[in-house]
Amino acid sequence: MTSDLLAPLDLAFWNIESPQHPMHLGALGVFAAHSPTAGAHAVDLLAARAVTVPGLRMRIRDVWQPLAFPPAFGGAARQPVPDFDPLDHVRLHAPATDFHDVAGRLMQRPLGRGRPPWEAHVLPGEDGTDFAVLFKFHLALADGLRALTLAAGLMDPMDLPELRPRPAETPRGLLPDPRRLPGLVRGALSDVGQALDIGASVARATWDVRSTPALTSRPTGTRRTAGVVIDLDDVHRVRKAAGGTVNDVLIALVAGALRRWLEERGDSSDGVAPRALIPVSRRRPRTAHPQGNRLSGYLIRLPVDDPDPLTRLGAVRTAMDRNKDAGPSRGAGAVALLADHVPPLGHRLGGALVGQAARLLFDILVTSVPLPSLGMKLGSCPLTQVFPFAPLARGQALAVAVSTFRGAVHYGLIADGEAVPDLDVLARGLSEEAAELVEVSGS
Repeated sequence: MTSDLLAPLDLAFWNIESPQHPMHLGALGVFAAHSPTAGAHAVDLLAARAVTVPGLRMRIRDVWQPLAFPPAFGGAARQPVPDFDPLDHVRLHAPATDFHDVAGRLMQRPLGRGRPPWEAHVLPGEDGTDFAVLFKFHLALADGLRALTLAAGLMDPMDLPELRPRPAETPRGLLPDPRRLPGLVRGALSDVGQALDIGASVARATWDVRSTPALTSRPTGTRRTAGVVIDLDDVHRVRKAAGGTVNDVLIALVAGALRRWLEERGDSSDGVAPRALIPVSRRRPRTAHPQGNRLSGYLIRLPVDDPDPLTRLGAVRTAMDRNKDAGPSRGAGAVALLADHVPPLGHRLGGALVGQAARLLFDILVTSVPLPSLGMKLGSCPLTQVFPFAPLARGQALAVAVSTFRGAVHYGLIADGEAVPDLDVLARGLSEEAAELVEVSGS
């Protein structure tokens, strides 16, 4: 197993991390237990299987390659750990009555940077009928799709061809292939123009900001999580009746839930239209950097100030159509692409500054995490629910991740624990908004 340099965006995630803002994603899976000891058995299975998954043995190490192209001075690489001990990463906790209460406290803990940056926490249910597993993966180790591949490798064996790891690229050498130089020069010139377009769009996006103090957080380092399950058939009914895509409906539900949350808090929603960053994967099948983050994004205003659910959905649909017409490689939402234009040493020296900038670029993250449609099991215990969690950037009070799994939409909410002590109110607002949207759309 060889080492490979981090892609620019992975390197950025590694360097912008701070103790109050760890850059790991998470997923809380709930399993039906066939016995009160199923949770303890799950720990044994996870530890035994982790040894057989090569990607789980990789740690992040500093590398110094000043002659590389592009320059890798100040970069980092994934390297295998020769003395990997899975019991350092898989832990059994005391029985829990509320999985999300425990998950919030675990999500606020940064992953160890001197060892493979992932963890699996097994939470037995107090009544013995279920248990949960919280997976944590650093974004420098794996993006959402790669994390899914790694987690699937720990589940019971099953035929999941779409989750099999793709062949890794040939490790990059110290010097570029001379035959590639003309293309690299042309690409660099094109990239400069793209970077200027993105920069101008970012500047325009910061004008006339209409957010709410409720979405602003000081870096307390505390975390709360919550989960909401919505019938996917209801979402499809709304989509067919009102138009747009499933993703449009899911984003509109977030806007409506934010409005309900502000009203219950006694905060005004007048004129509030926070900027939502919608990540877009730029992954291509069987291309380079199968483990690296390849992300762009769309930036839209969430119509929280509009009182009508159908009008909110229409506004989201229009904004998303406009973004899709422009494409994911230009515009303010494509700011992640700028990481490709920063040398590794720049990521190292400027990581703290970049981490401070998230609040200036967007107010809330709303991201979709792909999941397989097939059922998954751990120790013959079926996975019944799974709630994804996104990292919480500095200055952000709330992030929303959403996945569809076995006929249901699973929202995973993560928030700064002190800025949003009432995350359960927002979660309830999602369910209420879905019910109202079904009703008013006549579906």
